[in-house]
Amino acid sequence: MKASRPLAVLTGPTGTGKSDIALRLAREFPIEIVSVDSAQVYRGLDIGSAKPDAATRAAVPHHLLDLVEPTENYSAGQFFRDCSRAIEDIESRGRLPLLVGGTMLYLRALIGGLAQLPEASEAIRARLDAEAAHGGWPALHARLAAVDAQAAARIHQNDSQRIQRALEVYEISGEPISALQARTRSPLARDFRVVALIPEDRSRLHEALARRFEQMMAAGLLDEVRRLRARPDLTDSHPAVRAVGYRQLWSHLAGGYPLETAVSRAIAATRQLAKRQMTWLRSMPNIHSFDPYDAQSFVGVRETLKEAFLPPLGALPA
Repeated sequence: MKASRPLAVLTGPTGTGKSDIALRLAREFPIEIVSVDSAQVYRGLDIGSAKPDAATRAAVPHHLLDLVEPTENYSAGQFFRDCSRAIEDIESRGRLPLLVGGTMLYLRALIGGLAQLPEASEAIRARLDAEAAHGGWPALHARLAAVDAQAAARIHQNDSQRIQRALEVYEISGEPISALQARTRSPLARDFRVVALIPEDRSRLHEALARRFEQMMAAGLLDEVRRLRARPDLTDSHPAVRAVGYRQLWSHLAGGYPLETAVSRAIAATRQLAKRQMTWLRSMPNIHSFDPYDAQSFVGVRETLKEAFLPPLGALPA
């Protein structure tokens, strides 16, 4: 039986101010924020993931941050379980969960259901990494197209993490990942009220993403990546290191290219990520979109999510 109060979701491409709006909402409603971000689950990925600082977390409780070491794999299935527990905990204390973030795989798991995929194989991943280092990811993308044309059509030829996962799943299961994803298990048994911040002016978003990355660099992102590289148990084959920004700075520190090139590549990768996020959101039914650069956007977000924050009519005092 579905709960009468829908779950509130605030999503959108990276760098559109989701966290700021969430904190403004928390001034008016008894909200606790549940992160929907695949980089923020890792300890030590702070600046580059725009993880809220200690003061912000003290003012408004945040969940699903710093869950695992960057040497560990963290899947959509783990997120589904952790998120479900966090929602139950928050609501059991009479508080309101607000899901905030832009990892679309995680949102799809909650709202649309989760495919039953095999666990990761470090041996297969290491071999695919070695093959990509020799022949390039486009060559592995071509291999994927031969066994799973549907998956290859939606995965960019340089999207190393998704190419690797699709090939890994095929090798382990003998089935295309697209076929397995079509057989999903039930989503979270709740109604959702989803608000997405989608800029109408793409160039303005691009400028904002460049400024944000430069601010991260000024805040010490390069030193953060340097500390991660100093760990003997962490390599560039770990998913955490492949996060946008971290991957490019790691390559610079490994001698791959100058810092200026790393920064420009990180900004370009961030823009590509935002484009993929917007494409996915525009295909998602039943969402309410607002332009984050519109001065009235907060009012629209607030009014749209109010249904998820206010008690059901029958629960109001007489």
